[in-house]
Amino acid sequence: MNKTIRRASVLTLLLVFALLIRATWVQFYDGRALADSKDNRRNAIETYAGPLGNIVVAGRSVTGSAPTRNSDLAYKRTYEDGKRYAAVTGYASQAYAPTQLEGIYQDVLNGTDPRLKTVMDTVTGTRAEPGNVVTTIDPDVQKAGLDALGETKGAAVAIDPETGEILSVVSTPSYDPASLTDANTAGEAWEKLTSDPDKPLTNRALRQPLPPGSTFKLVVAAAALEDGLYGSVDEKTDSPDPYTLPGTATDLSNENPNAPCENATIRTGLQYSCNNVFAKMAVDLGQDKLRAMAEKFGFNDETQDVPVRAYTSVYPQDMNRSSTALTGIGQFDVTATPLQMAMVSAALANGGELVSPHMVSQVTDGGGDVLEDHSDPDTKRIVSSGTAEQLQSAMRTVVDDGTGSNAQIAGATVGGKTGTAQHGENNSKTPYAWFTSYAKSGSSDREVAVAVIVEQSDAARSEVSGNGLAAPVAKAMMEAALGG
Repeated sequence: MNKTIRRASVLTLLLVFALLIRATWVQFYDGRALADSKDNRRNAIETYAGPLGNIVVAGRSVTGSAPTRNSDLAYKRTYEDGKRYAAVTGYASQAYAPTQLEGIYQDVLNGTDPRLKTVMDTVTGTRAEPGNVVTTIDPDVQKAGLDALGETKGAAVAIDPETGEILSVVSTPSYDPASLTDANTAGEAWEKLTSDPDKPLTNRALRQPLPPGSTFKLVVAAAALEDGLYGSVDEKTDSPDPYTLPGTATDLSNENPNAPCENATIRTGLQYSCNNVFAKMAVDLGQDKLRAMAEKFGFNDETQDVPVRAYTSVYPQDMNRSSTALTGIGQFDVTATPLQMAMVSAALANGGELVSPHMVSQVTDGGGDVLEDHSDPDTKRIVSSGTAEQLQSAMRTVVDDGTGSNAQIAGATVGGKTGTAQHGENNSKTPYAWFTSYAKSGSSDREVAVAVIVEQSDAARSEVSGNGLAAPVAKAMMEAALGG
């Protein structure tokens, strides 16, 4: 063999060896990534080869599957009352990645979760029968919230304070997830939804924190009572009216200039939503104590899963005293989701204990056997039972004889707090209207906590208020939760 042939042979062997190394690398290292890639159509073909499992509300499936025509994707997802439950289910699409419960439990719903496999499935290599996701959603409360919000842009959350079960998650404007299920038509629907300035795909209830306005005064009051700054909700506070923001010449005004806010008690301060009382209280407490209380309620928690990951509600840090005063009335850089403000009311209604909110009670296999049970969630104490009872009482005053009168329900005990938060530079845009509340039935053991935000409505700017826009929505949901 001459030198040229030997060199060619060595080069050929090296190339074959390199090819074997590359093939091994792709198969064993890149293989899983390639198999899981969203661009791998085999995954979609496998997912939609048969009917999917279902998401269940009050014993009824609000999802389904239907056979397709002229497609290698044999089935597509269907929805019952899709717009009503979109903020809960999300969507499962042949063209786009699934969201909400459809995304979190996609392996259970498409039968690929290893917990679903039987011995026979393993032997035959077939896909297991899909499982189901059972929610805590109350269809009556969900419908009441969606109907009450109507054409406005807003959101609402309802929680059972005793169990932590989320009874309703509403975000408006809503959308029909069925419009995104079929790969042949999803593109047009996607373009329309994503170009809509009202952003219907955004889950405002869980994933859009905004300034909570005066509803945050409940957190400030809780901090003041727990710290011992004031002994009760009926003790006079040190609150000049007007209150000049520290280090500035700016006087903080109250919505009602005739309200008895000077040195008002916490009860009166909540009743008339006195800004001077809670701005001064925030400064007296200091940002560290106030942040600590906010964080006990759930602010600044980046891992808040219900099981959908909720965006973080924020209480800021490293502020001057003037900014701290503004946080006391739910402004400056304080933000909250409706879920977060519902958690505040739920903890106070439950004697100071917060039961972890969740909207899935069970995950089951196709035969109904339980894979996951969430009926015993974690509970943590936020404030003492005495503080909770005092704030419940003060919240009742807000509804019975204060700024939250539109939430009154015959035959029920209702407490709440209104809020109107500034929007835009120098409050140039329409303010946000908030209401957070709790209700307890006078004839049964039913109770509920609710938070509502109305971002935008047809109301004139002068008519935007928590009592005018948000409290009626909360009332409708509370009535539904208490049984009509």
